[in-house]
Amino acid sequence: MKKDLLNILVCPVCKGKLTLTIQKEMEREIVSGNLFCGNCKVNYPIENTIPKLLPPEKKT
Repeated sequence: MKKDLLNILVCPVCKGKLTLTIQKEMEREIVSGNLFCGNCKVNYPIENTIPKLLPPEKKT
């Protein structure tokens, strides 16, 4: 995931702002980490550069 995407990504449930935590970064790409919604108190993982923004009830 590119850091620039953080400006347009929102929580899929409440449309609130997401906070980024980076676990692994290569060059200018976030490989793994989390996007956290402070309103819903939900973490959305970033795995293999892809943010997994499924609402909590849809996660598998």
